[in-house]
Amino acid sequence: MDTSLTHNTWIKLTTLMEMIKFSHTVFAFPFALMGVVLASLANGSAPTFGQIFWVCAAMVGARTVAMGLNRIVDARIDAENPRTAERHLPSGRVSVAEAWVLVLGALVLFLLAAWMLNPLCLKLSPVAIFFLVLYSYCKRFTSMAHIVLGICLAAAPIGAWIALRGDIGWPVMVLGLAVLFWVAGFDIFYALQDYEFDREKGLFSIPSRFGVERSFQITRAFHIVMILLLLLLTFSQGLGLIYLVGVFVVAGLLVYEHMLVKPSDLSGLDAAFFNMNGYISVTIFLFTFVDALV
Repeated sequence: MDTSLTHNTWIKLTTLMEMIKFSHTVFAFPFALMGVVLASLANGSAPTFGQIFWVCAAMVGARTVAMGLNRIVDARIDAENPRTAERHLPSGRVSVAEAWVLVLGALVLFLLAAWMLNPLCLKLSPVAIFFLVLYSYCKRFTSMAHIVLGICLAAAPIGAWIALRGDIGWPVMVLGLAVLFWVAGFDIFYALQDYEFDREKGLFSIPSRFGVERSFQITRAFHIVMILLLLLLTFSQGLGLIYLVGVFVVAGLLVYEHMLVKPSDLSGLDAAFFNMNGYISVTIFLFTFVDALV
């Protein structure tokens, strides 16, 4: 085997994973697994290894499609924005052709996973793809891009439930809404970095439309709604005190996240966005999982 070819292939694959920020899969992945737990409680039985594998494959495929397409569609805008000018496509580290190969390969993986799970997953896959594509264009015509992103990530637990049960139940819809408000809230935080640039270029976001102060108020409201929805899940089958403790821990993490970022000081944004949201998703899954086991 040509070791130089293998080395170059590995470097290119690593670069592509960096482009789509593959490590950020941790934001949605635990919620997909939480959907598996809720569906298993409703079924009264554990999922098979095959079901878990294909749920994970669908999650990775869908997210890769969304992020890869977003980078392709926004390449010109990213090149003009000082904050994003060094991203992989604008800087030339990844070609457009290579990005498209990644997106199309991930799309095949997503559709294959949906087909392997059950007929309803496959029938609903075009709906998921529609929202994944829509998100990449939202900033050009609506401030609700944050909501659309929330819908995309809310599909993770909902899709997992459908994969195991072949229907849609109220517990996972509540969880999906909680994910929607959580994601929309932290994406508003993230958009604060481009507040001036978006206003200058006529791009749409909640910060560019409502201003910084109002954006903070909207984010707080969204995250309060998220906690209320997670509390509502306590009444679903199989969840109890341990899960409830997890919700309060998540609430504390959200309070700390909001303390890290202030309208007059965005220096703590990276810690709030990347670290705290990863802790939040993993925490609520672990408490849910332990509660289900107990």
